[in-house]
Amino acid sequence: MEEKTKPQARTRDLGKGSIPKLLAQLAIPVVVAQIVNLLYNIVDRIYIGHIPGIGAAALTGVGLFAPILMLINAFAMLSGSGGAPRAAIFMGKKDNETAEKIMANCFSLILIFAIGLTILFSIFAPKLLILFGASDATLPYAVEYARIYIFGSIFVLIVLGMNLFITTQGFSKISMMTTLIGAVINVILDPIFIFVFDMGVRGAAIATVLSQAVGAIWVLRFLTGEKTILKLKLSNMKLNPKVFGPCLALGISSFVMISTESLLSISFTSSLARYGGDVAVGAMTIITSVNQLITMPLQGICQGGQPIISYNFGAGNKDRVKKAFFTQFFVCAAFTIAGWLVMMIVPQLFAGLFTSDTNLVDYTSWALHIYMAGIFSIGFQVSCQQSFMALGQAKVSLLLACLRKIVLLIPLIFILPCLLADKVFAVFLAEPISDILAATVTTITFLTRFDKILEVGVQVKKGD
Repeated sequence: MEEKTKPQARTRDLGKGSIPKLLAQLAIPVVVAQIVNLLYNIVDRIYIGHIPGIGAAALTGVGLFAPILMLINAFAMLSGSGGAPRAAIFMGKKDNETAEKIMANCFSLILIFAIGLTILFSIFAPKLLILFGASDATLPYAVEYARIYIFGSIFVLIVLGMNLFITTQGFSKISMMTTLIGAVINVILDPIFIFVFDMGVRGAAIATVLSQAVGAIWVLRFLTGEKTILKLKLSNMKLNPKVFGPCLALGISSFVMISTESLLSISFTSSLARYGGDVAVGAMTIITSVNQLITMPLQGICQGGQPIISYNFGAGNKDRVKKAFFTQFFVCAAFTIAGWLVMMIVPQLFAGLFTSDTNLVDYTSWALHIYMAGIFSIGFQVSCQQSFMALGQAKVSLLLACLRKIVLLIPLIFILPCLLADKVFAVFLAEPISDILAATVTTITFLTRFDKILEVGVQVKKGD
């Protein structure tokens, strides 16, 4: 009786109609949300980088917090990115009851993760920041930002993890509003806390936590309200391994991708601190933010395509799964190639957004040319790897997630400086080499296995 006729019609639409139109309807709001979501960190860094007298050092210090931030995000995605596709698959099978249990169990996991991470990082953050490469000049700013952000990590986990369950139901505009509302609040509060209240780095952290809190409230109000198809219910929150276990198995791929991004960030900052000092670490802080201008919208495109692929796979509609994948694939490829061209032509434009320090702008522009040289290929890699997840192929997705960072990139960061005379150049060069190699392997693997996965899915549907 709780399910409304109108929302059910929305889910059935994923099994019919124009694939490009559906992808646009679902992906565009998510991409907008991803771009807006960048404001949580990018706006902080832009304002921090322009604090008179201490901007460059403060920006570098906040950048050193990135590995902890990524680990917090990784645990949100462990639950959300594993649970959302499985919920969509069961919705495709017209089993909304199981889909609701999946969502509620994932929410319980998020609460547990939030408590554990808050305690852990509150204790060890200062020591970890030193390990990441903080110097005497940058450590105070890193610690100030970390202590406040960690306290509000529960809001980050809810927004990132549970917002995916809004998208997977087809409510991409509501999902977009989650980040839009929070980001607008962040943009407004940042200059007030940083400059008007003269709180500096602490002000940036407080503004971010408050804006994420509003986003979390928005998500929970929708998922417990009348408009949602899958309702978050207290009765479904008791953890059941049979329910959340497969979600964790599927979400482990995203967890590895993001958590290894943390390890990757540590590898970059520690190596750059050793060979290039604070200016090289500061450049990497800016490059990380600029890189997200491509990678986060790319994830948004795939999040928009995931409900279509998962729903039709669950429904046994092989032709629509193929159309959905290839539409998503070509959109991702076109987007990253366009982004690559812009980065190669005007790198100084992006560097200048974050700092007025001329030396840091010049250094970052030079490094961007190297680091972004292979970014055109990332659209192929992400589209295929995320499609494996949408099809429930957790093991393959995990292996491919490990390939780029663990197998290729992290070793190259330490190997190439031993082979090349310019050590800093060698560290940045590791990125494009691993991007191109990983994209090649991932694309070939997906295309050779795609038909077999679809055939198995059709047989399973017939067996039902």
